[in-house]
Amino acid sequence: MKHIEEKVLKIKQLRVCYPTSKHWILDGVDLCLKAGEKLAIAGPSGCGKSTLGRAIVQLLPVGSICTGELLLNGQDPRSLDQIQLKTLRGESVGFVFQDPMTRLNPLMTIGSHLMDTLSAHLKGTSFEWRINRSKELLDKVGIQPNRFNCYPHELSGGMRQRLSIALAIALNPLLVIADEPTTSLDVVVANQVMSELSTLCEDLGSALLVISHDLALSARWCNRLAILDNGHIVEEDYTSNILTRPQSKVGKNLLIAARAKEKALTPEELNSPIVLEVDRLRCWHQQISLPWKDSWLKAVNEVTFSLRAGESLGVVGVSGCGKSTLCRALMGLAPIRGGDIKLQGKSIVNMKGKKLKLIRKDMQMIFQDPLACLNPKMTVGDAVADPFLIHNLGDKKAAKQNTFDLLAEVGLEPVEKFYNRFPKQLSGGQQQRIVIARALALKPKVLICDEIVSMLDAQVQADILQLLRNLQIKRDLSMVFITHELSVATGFCNRVIVLHNGRVVEEGPGDKLFRSPKSLMARCLMEACPRLPE
Repeated sequence: MKHIEEKVLKIKQLRVCYPTSKHWILDGVDLCLKAGEKLAIAGPSGCGKSTLGRAIVQLLPVGSICTGELLLNGQDPRSLDQIQLKTLRGESVGFVFQDPMTRLNPLMTIGSHLMDTLSAHLKGTSFEWRINRSKELLDKVGIQPNRFNCYPHELSGGMRQRLSIALAIALNPLLVIADEPTTSLDVVVANQVMSELSTLCEDLGSALLVISHDLALSARWCNRLAILDNGHIVEEDYTSNILTRPQSKVGKNLLIAARAKEKALTPEELNSPIVLEVDRLRCWHQQISLPWKDSWLKAVNEVTFSLRAGESLGVVGVSGCGKSTLCRALMGLAPIRGGDIKLQGKSIVNMKGKKLKLIRKDMQMIFQDPLACLNPKMTVGDAVADPFLIHNLGDKKAAKQNTFDLLAEVGLEPVEKFYNRFPKQLSGGQQQRIVIARALALKPKVLICDEIVSMLDAQVQADILQLLRNLQIKRDLSMVFITHELSVATGFCNRVIVLHNGRVVEEGPGDKLFRSPKSLMARCLMEACPRLPE
């Protein structure tokens, strides 16, 4: 029987400094959390949110300095040896990470993950009991027990996050820390995951600490909110109080940025030329089935739309609806089974060789994870200059000048500060600006933006969206804006289409769809989207 202290988590004047840093990441943090309480930690990128979560369970880099009072159920994790610390991490605190694949072993089934956790901490239990307990945990988080022998790659992102929750609560911990648990999930799945996590914590009587850049999500699931900035908690109160009457400057800025994201763009009547036409596009993938029976996954099925010069078209839908397949098909990265794609009036479906390379300059893509699409061994300057040189648009001197101009255009100034740095030395927002600059190097007519702000906090999201708007006006750019957040799409885009099971189920102006969605899927997306209090 666990002895439960009155305060499950007690932090006083906590300071953390990484071994490679010359300043304190956390500098005097005070925080208390009782059993059953739900607290959200919010703040801009680099404020120390994730560091706080990792400091609590002592998952800091070797050589880090961590001072001040830190008690987890009355124990200081810094005073424990590695065996005691592993016990504390499983039995007193569960951790739900942002990307579940960083915790899951690709060579182990999901059942083996749970069995392994139970075996490590509950050595006296029988094999049969652990099997039953594992299946019970899967059932609790909404995964059918018959998926017991599946591997992580066979699960969707939402299911992998549910598995992470099952692992976090397996030993009935007193505290669950969820670090950006819904960042890569669509709003419907995110709502389901947070609902399950919140309910499970209530059933267990566990305290819940949610680290999130999403103020609306914090408002929906946590009754208390703390704002972190530059390593300090600058404001802490009931969530409703902060989100209606923020006292700190950073709290006010976060709220302004979050509300800007929800504000629908007033559509303009565009009579500009059509630059991109998609006609009855089909991307079907053959699945393994019975030898005498063909089975097709219709990822994109009879999708039709057009895009005018200077227009933004939002594409929204839940995970698996076909958004990413549509992106890849437009860029020639996924096989097309039928239909047509016309860019600048020319069909590109059957184009090959030099003709395709030449016209491809007019359509470029910006990816969700900027760090994953930048070569870690190339400097910022080389990464942005690379497409310019590949397409023989000038010599190295011209490429360097073009790169300087692009970096300035995307707001990375002074340019000299960034030119020779490597991607890992930049923040997430800065990395995304580099990827935008790289995409603009060939002066495209169309940008395909695939979930490009989903991993960023509200303030950086607002900055990147404003940057894109400015670039769109300046360069007369057209954009296909893929997102799982209906509020972002309707706030940023002139028109929005809703995808479901590979088909367009609704299309209309952003503001109209935001106010009164007609299709069942659009209504589900709207209802699942957490909203800020008025």
